[in-house]
Amino acid sequence: MNGKVGGPPSKSPCDRWAVGSWCVFDWANSPFPAVVLTFVIPAYFVDAVMEDPARAAELWAIMTGVAALSIALLSPMLGAIADQGRARKPWLALFTVIMVVGSLGLWFVRPDASDALLLLVLVGGTVVAFELSTVFYNALLPSLVPGDWFGRISGWAWGLGYFGGVGGLLLVLFVFVLADPPPFGLDGASGVLENVRMSGPVVALWLLLFCVPLFLWTPDPRGRGLPLASAIRTGLVELKQTLRNLPNHPQLWRFLLARMLFTDGLNTLFAFGGIFAAGTFGMPVAEVIMFGVILNITAGLGAFLFGWIDDRIGAKTTILIGIVGIVVVGTSLLIVESKLVFIILGAALGVFFGPVQAASRSMMARITPPGRESEMFGLYALSGKATAFMGPWAVAVVTAVTGSQRWGMATVLPFLIIGGLLLLFTVRDMPARR
Repeated sequence: MNGKVGGPPSKSPCDRWAVGSWCVFDWANSPFPAVVLTFVIPAYFVDAVMEDPARAAELWAIMTGVAALSIALLSPMLGAIADQGRARKPWLALFTVIMVVGSLGLWFVRPDASDALLLLVLVGGTVVAFELSTVFYNALLPSLVPGDWFGRISGWAWGLGYFGGVGGLLLVLFVFVLADPPPFGLDGASGVLENVRMSGPVVALWLLLFCVPLFLWTPDPRGRGLPLASAIRTGLVELKQTLRNLPNHPQLWRFLLARMLFTDGLNTLFAFGGIFAAGTFGMPVAEVIMFGVILNITAGLGAFLFGWIDDRIGAKTTILIGIVGIVVVGTSLLIVESKLVFIILGAALGVFFGPVQAASRSMMARITPPGRESEMFGLYALSGKATAFMGPWAVAVVTAVTGSQRWGMATVLPFLIIGGLLLLFTVRDMPARR
């Protein structure tokens, strides 16, 4: 690892087509968290499937917590196994297919409380697949560009992903939810809501179409070439050794610990953004979608802008700027009463989301030893999910005790603040790998 943070970036000696195809995958999979996890399906769950917003928030919190625990257990093991095997893209393909099938299944969830369990199982299963797919997707980054380009490429991809989320939300809103009559003979009556239920298949088809470039043109660095059985055994042994040796790598475990906390806050904000908007401000599905569009646009712009800043001032500083912005704006969001002010502040909040996520990925890419990308990004996913059940379950408990979504959502702030302080005082910025 050479070079200094803030030094002049090198020219990009990379395959632009391969890098572009890698970035497009963020565009491909981003409608899933925007539509299924954050805005449309949560609002549908609150407004149509369930009758009690507080109870809906509790059930959603339990589901996301169980999914997070599953991801925490699986991601480091699968990452370590993939590094010992022959390729990473087959794993990425597997979890992409699961996401497609699970999203298609949301069509069968009727606006009836008897289908609540089906919705929760489908969303929970696809969330696990989505997060596991990112282990192998992120692991491709270090082999695509030099280290002093990690920040901007990660930022560009994350920004493109946010705009992909916007595209998915706009497609669902204007082609299906607001269309009168809905296309393809869909029934938009309140007892059926086929126009809203179609959002799941739309996400599935979007992912299926736009994932193709990555699988065709982004190279897949070979692992150690072991057959599957040997890869499993060797991968698990090496993972055990890595975990045992973590105390000898203080920058790695301190960064992962800090990220574990502030990402818990971020993920909880994402998971409950739609439910909070629908339950606290009474936004119908169409308004929640428009709020999601605004939030994704500002988040995409923030990710694009801070991608360059990351390579200039360092990932650590970029992350800290984002966390401070989220805490300040997020605190205001929890106390406002006006829907219009809530939307304006939400747009401001989005500017800081993208930089925290994209800069975290670029910092991990700089830390990662060559040849162990999947294992390290498995630990990265673990750090994002090891305690991720705590945020949603804290929201569930406080919401249940107080009967207030505002107090429930306020529990995310300590995660952000403590994680940011750990990053500030215990982790040094990592130089670019050239």
